[in-house]
Amino acid sequence: MDISNIKANQVNTTTGIKIGSENAPVKVIEFINLACPYCKMWYEDSKDLLAEYVSAGKVQRIIKHFDKESSGLKKGNVLHQYLDYTDPEKALEEIDFFFEHQNEWGRLANFDDIATYAQEKRNLAVQSNETRAQEIKKEANEAVVVLVPTVFIGEEIFDENITQQELKDLIEARI
Repeated sequence: MDISNIKANQVNTTTGIKIGSENAPVKVIEFINLACPYCKMWYEDSKDLLAEYVSAGKVQRIIKHFDKESSGLKKGNVLHQYLDYTDPEKALEEIDFFFEHQNEWGRLANFDDIATYAQEKRNLAVQSNETRAQEIKKEANEAVVVLVPTVFIGEEIFDENITQQELKDLIEARI
């Protein structure tokens, strides 16, 4: 991933689904889309390690669901509407489910079918996320984030191709 144009100083810790303590010394900011297979890879590979640090109060995750206009990612945009930003633990459960079942809902033919899937499989309702979605899109544009996943820890920028040890080292260096 070419990070030469990305402006880490334009990324904030205020918008997104916040998992963990506001007082955590390390903020992990994740621009992801639920339809992206590389986001799924990042999420699943880092989930347990990040959960340990969050549980210990050392990391706060800030997950930013980035609505993308590419045809392969628009299905994720539909599901983003169903995530409750006011209930981060519940939102994380839903993110887990949607990534785990990405192959299932990803094969659905149209956006209405995906909405029905969220409603029937997870008993979810559309949330009032439009303002947040626009804020995240604006932030991504200002920071020149164009690919998902794009992950920030301070000025460090990376994608799904980070090893568990490299991720651990980045976090430990900031604690």
